[in-house]
Amino acid sequence: MLLKYFYDEKLAQAAYMVGCQATGEAVMVDPARDVEPYIEAAKKEGLTLVGSLETHIHADFVAGSRELAKRLGATMYVSNEGGKDWTYQNIDQFPHQLLSDGDEFKIGNLTFCVMHTPGHTPESISFLLKDVNADEPMGIFTGDFVFVGDIGRPDLLEKAAGMEGTAEAGAFDMFTSLERFKALPDFIQVWPAHGAGSACGKALGAVPSTTVGYEKRFNWALQYDDQEAFVKDLQEGQPEPPYYFAVMKHVNKVGPNIVAELPAPKRIDTLKELQEAIQNGAQVIDTRASALFAKKHIEGTYNIPFGKSFTNWAGWIVDYDRPLYVLADAEKLEDIQIALRSIGIDRTEYYMDVDLAMQSASEVEAYHDITPAEAAPLVASEEVNVVDVRNLTEWQDGHIDSAKHIMLGTLLDRINEVPTDRPLLVHCASGVRSAIGVSLLQAKGIKDVRNVTGGYNRWQHEVQSQTV
Repeated sequence: MLLKYFYDEKLAQAAYMVGCQATGEAVMVDPARDVEPYIEAAKKEGLTLVGSLETHIHADFVAGSRELAKRLGATMYVSNEGGKDWTYQNIDQFPHQLLSDGDEFKIGNLTFCVMHTPGHTPESISFLLKDVNADEPMGIFTGDFVFVGDIGRPDLLEKAAGMEGTAEAGAFDMFTSLERFKALPDFIQVWPAHGAGSACGKALGAVPSTTVGYEKRFNWALQYDDQEAFVKDLQEGQPEPPYYFAVMKHVNKVGPNIVAELPAPKRIDTLKELQEAIQNGAQVIDTRASALFAKKHIEGTYNIPFGKSFTNWAGWIVDYDRPLYVLADAEKLEDIQIALRSIGIDRTEYYMDVDLAMQSASEVEAYHDITPAEAAPLVASEEVNVVDVRNLTEWQDGHIDSAKHIMLGTLLDRINEVPTDRPLLVHCASGVRSAIGVSLLQAKGIKDVRNVTGGYNRWQHEVQSQTV
């Protein structure tokens, strides 16, 4: 048997290749939309991808099952649980098998046993894996059910998709599902779909895998006997779900576009064309590092640096219903497209080489940083306003008394709440998110704004510690 791990840091998402080397067959578990790495790996291992398994209708990335079915004829193995509202649509054109609790199917000499594990979502299933001649499973693919040190959140349908009342119902379902999980043998390995950084839970560990026994002993969510207390605690402290989660739920339910059928973005060669687009309301993302953007950028552009958190903030900020323009290094454009498409942003219609754009620009904007020590007297004398763009839980743990809290992902929607009667200071925990926030504010016409370097963490050290 072969088990291969694929991890996308930008999505904090794990996919798995499971292969039977005796028969040369393999399947993917929870594949992402960019299936090329899986195809290449299977070829290298001498395996043929014959199927893809989905643990649930994902909310945080576009699943690659239909892509594999279209390109390779791979069978989609998907849930038939959760009722009619959670049925996969438009899959009759692809080879597929609907799965219910207790079902089993074989891939070569490997057996997959289906376990319905609702809680994160109603249709959620897990896959227990048995090797040939083994009478007990060796591991379980849990999707967003059980993570390392955490479990899937039950509130996404309510917070992201507006389905009222589903959070509490999901929490009760999760308690029941965990009781089934606790009954599994301690030695079973646990292979989850996400790691640290995912918004599908509140305290995910960074270790790739775990065991049932370890989670029963140390996972906070598996320590409850009182169902009511569990339901209450599970719903508290969950991070804000990105706006794009609602889009992903719909896309993965009805089916995404096939990547090969998407048009390639058109190249812009003149700054005049780009500036005319901005004047007509186009959304333009500059993907350079924030330090470069701060020194010099084109008016009206957003800065989302192409790094580990790029897809998360693109999902919060980009309007899916409008064409997107991208400023990027030419050699990074393909990877940027893959990242955007991984969360369903398919309307990247134009791009311009960012170096060409900056060289052509005669009029540019900039913004300045300010340290907490420099900012403190201005805050104390009320010469400036302060906007805190951290998550709600971070704000609740401590904040600058006079600050206005507007979480970064909601900043564009709440732009009218930003105080503009004084110069503006923006901070997060370290200065990374606030740099994005400054770019959004400037693009929307709020020009007298500075980024607090080091953020609240440095503020605590340089300012608060000096007043104790």
